[in-house]
Amino acid sequence: MGETQFQITPQDVIEGEEIDFEEKKEFWNEYKLKDGTTSKVRLILIGVKRLKKFAADGNPIYIINSNNVVRVFDVPKELKQKPKESSFKPV
Repeated sequence: MGETQFQITPQDVIEGEEIDFEEKKEFWNEYKLKDGTTSKVRLILIGVKRLKKFAADGNPIYIINSNNVVRVFDVPKELKQKPKESSFKPV
């Protein structure tokens, strides 16, 4: 069965209701890249709006504003570059 398609317009976003939230859990997703590097990614929620539109199952549609935090480690030596000298000088 096909999914119901709908469009979200700028007006839908303007008319959406800001919803307060509290952080309950934030997880890091960890990935092993083909070049040997390990990468961790975490989504940080900044804002939530509930639109006046509904999915086919009757649930309201939410949109979010978020930032992604990305960290890499275990980078293979051959991929690294010599660290650059800091432009900040001690006082």
